[in-house]
Amino acid sequence: MAEGTLVTPHLELRRKTAERDRGLREKVMSLEEAASYVSDGDHVAIGGCTMSRTPTALIWALVKARRKNLKISRSIVSSEGEVLYGSGVSNHIITSWFSQGIVWGVSKVMRHHTESGKARFDEWSHMSIGLRYRAGAMGIPYMPVRSMIGSDVNARLGDEVKEVECPFTGERLIALPALNPDVALIHVQRADAYGNAQLDGLQFMDIDIAMAANRVILTTERIVSNDQIRRAPDHTRIPFFTVDAVIEVPYGSAPHECYGVYEPFFDHMDTLAAQTKADPVKGMKKYLDDFYYGPESWSDYLDLLGADALVDAGRRGRSIYND
Repeated sequence: MAEGTLVTPHLELRRKTAERDRGLREKVMSLEEAASYVSDGDHVAIGGCTMSRTPTALIWALVKARRKNLKISRSIVSSEGEVLYGSGVSNHIITSWFSQGIVWGVSKVMRHHTESGKARFDEWSHMSIGLRYRAGAMGIPYMPVRSMIGSDVNARLGDEVKEVECPFTGERLIALPALNPDVALIHVQRADAYGNAQLDGLQFMDIDIAMAANRVILTTERIVSNDQIRRAPDHTRIPFFTVDAVIEVPYGSAPHECYGVYEPFFDHMDTLAAQTKADPVKGMKKYLDDFYYGPESWSDYLDLLGADALVDAGRRGRSIYND
């Protein structure tokens, strides 16, 4: 089986699922404690999409903990992928697109690492990434689809995908291998101490990721009471029995955005893009030294972003609800 498929036999998944503690218990801990749930070489799925609800604080903690050789999967990768490559935390990213954002173009850091052979980048279609997580959440080894048939993406993946014949119609379909991450990192607007998480705005692939992963680490803008969660049960998208750790981290997606709370820190992103465009190696090293290795705590990291930038991003984020 090809290395990139990351498919775990169904019976092994069932065994791991049965061994998990699904009880209703408090799971609040620090970023440093949560980072211990991730081991070198793990497959780690990242929730959110592009610059939306990126679990930046957890990634910051993994960089600080000097994790190595993580396989990363995400629907669309932004600047967090540059951090993961540049720090050596990851040498293998599976996604459908890798760019800081549309306005900054294709990542220079990604190009440097992949073209030099320092890291691996597996590109799938956006829909196929989501359906792979869906297969993982359903506990099936693959998802039969028409997506990517005849495309260059499909052709470049080679043995990563297989053609199968529908047993009912004889139609030729593509079999997408399931994604079952060892750990999922997901950032949400609010959660209770047990791990019941509520999402505002787009959900992206987070619900399937949470169900597909063996362990789930949640960061949340704020921890609320279980009574508050119960008052709006229809907003609870990720249930407690999938979650292993809960960390309250205000501005936990910065410099990316968290819908309804704050918008992206565009000046910060502009600076990062300019640094890495000029020199993807030195620019990334300076960024990591300044914002990851330098600050001792997440509060120190936010201090570096600056009070004015925090206030401005929060004002723009709240205006979505107020206008």
